[in-house]
Amino acid sequence: MNQNSSKETQEDALKVAKSIQKQGQTKEQTKLIAQGIEKGISEYKKQQKAKARERDKQRKQQLKIKNTAGDNDSDEQSEQDEFQSPNKSAMFIVLPWGLLIMSWFLFVLYFTR
Repeated sequence: MNQNSSKETQEDALKVAKSIQKQGQTKEQTKLIAQGIEKGISEYKKQQKAKARERDKQRKQQLKIKNTAGDNDSDEQSEQDEFQSPNKSAMFIVLPWGLLIMSWFLFVLYFTR
């Protein structure tokens, strides 16, 4: 049998060949059938490995694209943060109080005139 394939593949091929063996079939014929089955199994495994490699490459490319897009978003966010004032929360506290005090000041000023 083919030395390139594993022992497990050879045993599986021989088992299948014996299970479909016809009456009056010689051992040589069964061996040839087993070799054909073994070759088919090996080809199938090669195809499946190639498909798995291709799927893995595509998955890695998608992850790379997703990570690149995520990095760009985080870069844009950090650039926007640089342009905004660092004490943004302080501004949101001071603004309402400042407006309230100014409105009361103008209210008092209006009625005292």
